[in-house]
Amino acid sequence: MKKYPLPIWILVIGAFAIGMTEFVIMGLLTEVAADLNVSVSKAGQLISIYALSVAVGGPIIVLLTYRLKRKTTLLLLLLIFILGNIVASVAGNYSVMMLSRVVTALAHGSFFGLGAIIATSLVEPKRQASAMALMFSGLAVSNIIGVPFGTIIGQQWGWRASFAIIAVIGVIAFLGILFFVPNKNTHPTGSVRKELSILKTGKLWMSLLISTFSFSSVFAFFTYISPVLREVSGYHDLGVAVILVIFGVGVTIGNLVGDGLRIGIWIKG
Repeated sequence: MKKYPLPIWILVIGAFAIGMTEFVIMGLLTEVAADLNVSVSKAGQLISIYALSVAVGGPIIVLLTYRLKRKTTLLLLLLIFILGNIVASVAGNYSVMMLSRVVTALAHGSFFGLGAIIATSLVEPKRQASAMALMFSGLAVSNIIGVPFGTIIGQQWGWRASFAIIAVIGVIAFLGILFFVPNKNTHPTGSVRKELSILKTGKLWMSLLISTFSFSSVFAFFTYISPVLREVSGYHDLGVAVILVIFGVGVTIGNLVGDGLRIGIWIKG
């Protein structure tokens, strides 16, 4: 089995960090709510605003950075990501924490889009599907390892410590991309109008609707999994972390079963 280029593994680290910052707050919702002096339901809005910012901010970021080199854009996205997590790690009130979630989310969608393009450009065509899957595996691994680890760190040393660690991982990914990811292209050759024409495709909207309802059904519960496990099921801190590991394993298995087929079909045309 051929080894994958180092830049792809660096992208995996970036994907891991982004996945961790998105989901770790779910395991720390009770701690965040208590520390910021808000209800658990209001603290849950920190997760909702992240998802909304990804959906709204992602396309805006793409349009604003369309003519930049892909590597430059990726570095800018990670700077935004690092800044957002630093703000979260020092947030003294709910409003600042909400702002940090919005800022951090701006990097999410565009990073995975650009990361997938760069990952596939680093290998021969027959390995592009697996290279893309490897890059996205960072997101899956963050569910198995990152979220439970961040939850335990937050329970022991305060939830802000989790976001500080995520910022450090972001810095590692930034430096790796800066020094090791090749800067091959100048900028995309097509026009913005041509790129936006895909929005006229009915199948695209159907796929988006399916994804929206699927993710909504999962995270409507997963958002409040920590308080539910503690207050309803009677689990303690370690038990919550173990349940998060089990959930992450399930998510990863589902991705391995479904993503390989889906990405393979996408690569073939």
